[in-house]
Amino acid sequence: MSVLFSKATLEQLSLQNHLVMCPLTRSRATGNVPNDLMAEYYGQRASAGLIITEGTSPSPNGVGYARIPGIYSDAQVAGWKKVTDTVHARGGKIFVQLMHTGRIGHPLNLPAGAKVLAPSAVAAAGQMFTDAEGMKPHPVPAAMTADELKSTIAEYAKAASNAVAAGFDGIELHGANGYLLEQFIRPNSNQRTDGYGGPIENRARLVLEAVEASIAAIGTDKVGIRLSPYGVFNDMPLHPEMEADYAYLARKLNETGLVYVHLVDHSAGGAPPVPASIKATFRSSFKRTLILSGGYDAARAESDLASGRADLIAVGKGFLANPDLVARWQSKAGLNTPDAATFYTPGAKGYTDYPALAG
Repeated sequence: MSVLFSKATLEQLSLQNHLVMCPLTRSRATGNVPNDLMAEYYGQRASAGLIITEGTSPSPNGVGYARIPGIYSDAQVAGWKKVTDTVHARGGKIFVQLMHTGRIGHPLNLPAGAKVLAPSAVAAAGQMFTDAEGMKPHPVPAAMTADELKSTIAEYAKAASNAVAAGFDGIELHGANGYLLEQFIRPNSNQRTDGYGGPIENRARLVLEAVEASIAAIGTDKVGIRLSPYGVFNDMPLHPEMEADYAYLARKLNETGLVYVHLVDHSAGGAPPVPASIKATFRSSFKRTLILSGGYDAARAESDLASGRADLIAVGKGFLANPDLVARWQSKAGLNTPDAATFYTPGAKGYTDYPALAG
C-alpha cells in the first residue's frame, strides 16, 4: 500500500497525503500585496497534503526581490485571506513561508524607508534583478544594530500572528538559501564579534530567537523551519564545521518543540549533495516531523517515506508546472514541463495556465 498518497498528520493537522508543495518564488505580488491571481494559483494546487507558500517578507526591510509578497500590512493580510480561503475551500492546508532576504536585496526593490540589513556589512557576490533598472550588483548591507536585531525578532512574531489572522494553518521560517537567518548561521556572511557572531552557539542565536518568538505568538504546532545544510545558493560557501553546526541546530531546534524541520537538498540543481549523515542526524535528534525535499520523483518519495527517512516529502517544480501533481503521480500520467522563462514574470502566463488532466 502506498504511503505517499495516504492521509498524514502534522500534529493536530490532518493532511490529504504525504506530499508537500515547496515554497516557490513566483513574483506575481504587484506592490508586494497578494492578489486574486495568486489565490487561483494556490487553489489549483490544493490537492497537495500541505502547501508552503512562496517566501513572504515579515518586514519592509526583508522584501529584497521585485514583486514578492509581504505579511506586515493590513492589505497584505487581506490579500492572503483570499488565498487561504480558496485553498481551504478545496480541502487543502497551507503554511506561509516567512522569508527575510537580508543582504539578498536591493534598495530599488524595497518599500520607501526600508533598508538592506544583514549580520555584517559584507555584500553577496552576484546581481539582483530590479523592475526599475534591470540587473544591479548586490549592495553592501548595513550591519544590524542591537535595536534592529530586537525589532526584526518582533517582526517575525507579528508576521506569525498576522498569518493566523489571514487564515494560514501555520508558518515556515526560511532559514535556508542564503537569506537572513542562514546569513547568521554561516561564518562568511556573519563576521560579528558580539553575542550573535563567532561560535555556532552565537551564530544560531537569531534563528532560535525567531523560532521562540514565533512559537510564543502562535504555538509550537504552527511553526516549522526550512534549512539548507550544504546549500551554496546566494554566496553561501561551504565551511569545515558545516556538519557540526547543523547537528547543533538539530538539537536546539528539537528543544523548542516546533512542529517540523524541512531540509532541502539542492544537489539536483548542481549544489553539493547533503550528506546522508546530516539527514540521519536530523532524523535522530529532531523528534517531530521531518520534511525532505530536493529532486524527488514518486518512486523515491515512496521509498524515503516507507523507510522512515522522512515523514513528508516536498516537491517544487513538479507542482509549479502540474497543479494536479498528486493525481498525475498517482495515475502515472505524464507531466507538464516547467517554462523557466515565466518563473518570475508578471501575469497568468506560466503561472495559472498549466493544464490539468482531462476529466
